[in-house]
Amino acid sequence: MKRSLKRRLQEGTVIVGEGYLFELERRGYLQAGSFVPEVALANPDALKQTYRDFMNTGSDVVLAFTYNAHREKMRIIGKEELLEPLNRSAIRLAKEVAKEHPLEEALVAGNISNTNIFDPYDESSKSKVREMFAEMAQWSKEEDVDFINGETFYYHEEAEIALEEILKKDLPAVITLGLMGENILRDGYTVEESCKILSEKGALVVGMNCFRGPDTMQPYIAKIRKHVDGYVGALPIPYRTSDEHPTFFNLPDGGCSCHLPTETTFPTALDPLYHNRYELAEWAKEAKGIGVNYIGLCCGASPAMLRAVAEAVGKETINSPYSPNMEKHFLFGKDKTLKEHNVGYRFKA
Repeated sequence: MKRSLKRRLQEGTVIVGEGYLFELERRGYLQAGSFVPEVALANPDALKQTYRDFMNTGSDVVLAFTYNAHREKMRIIGKEELLEPLNRSAIRLAKEVAKEHPLEEALVAGNISNTNIFDPYDESSKSKVREMFAEMAQWSKEEDVDFINGETFYYHEEAEIALEEILKKDLPAVITLGLMGENILRDGYTVEESCKILSEKGALVVGMNCFRGPDTMQPYIAKIRKHVDGYVGALPIPYRTSDEHPTFFNLPDGGCSCHLPTETTFPTALDPLYHNRYELAEWAKEAKGIGVNYIGLCCGASPAMLRAVAEAVGKETINSPYSPNMEKHFLFGKDKTLKEHNVGYRFKA
């Protein structure tokens, strides 16, 4: 039988692959800038393969790619009539892939996210946000997801609205916050205050995702872990953010001599700023060590990075047989049948 999210959390660490937004842009199926997941309708096979790649490298969850598939984003690109078909298609494709797991069917999560129209001083904006979340949560309910992931909220109150609408559908809720450069949510809450409230109001998992790499997210995750009695999640981006540049929105690339068409390296010139998979694996061990239960990676992540994270916390993935093994490499291997003149040349190559 497929275990619920709660049971999996009770029995160990849950690995969650996110980052479809950047991954599908890299693969050529999504436009950077608008970042709307039209791929669910325009190229469903590409989306299924992306789901599959992250599941096979360790994700216990196939997260329906409906991030930014809300009414406001669809309005901006002039395709509001595709809103419901897009949401339903993304979930149905996720369910198809989840059933392919050879050991235990993966969980399927609906997904709602920051709307970018929430204004704490504008009650009409709050009503619009609630309506947007309510309809997406309803479609998730009707498509029979296992839980709903509400993510990347930089206002506490918007996260609360998301939680309320998810719980109205009698579904488990995972709520994660996106912390911008002020190191505080934009309506004045600290992330630990916000997560404590959200957990007490019924979220199964609370924590952080996106915007920050491991170095600038982990200190806040540690605070959340101390303040929250329930399950805690952490899904950083795989980029080398710093105290000076805590998010990927303004990360400089000092080595770039070319002219960038954008004001910063975000979102299409971040390539030189990646953490390698071994650094991400060390972060995952640290996160698990302080009691983080729901671990993953967000925008920028690749399946190989997620596999390293999963293996670092003790999980064998479907694709673990393809994890790096340099024993047979012609220069760096130690297999006794390798040619000595090649192995000896490794220091000169």
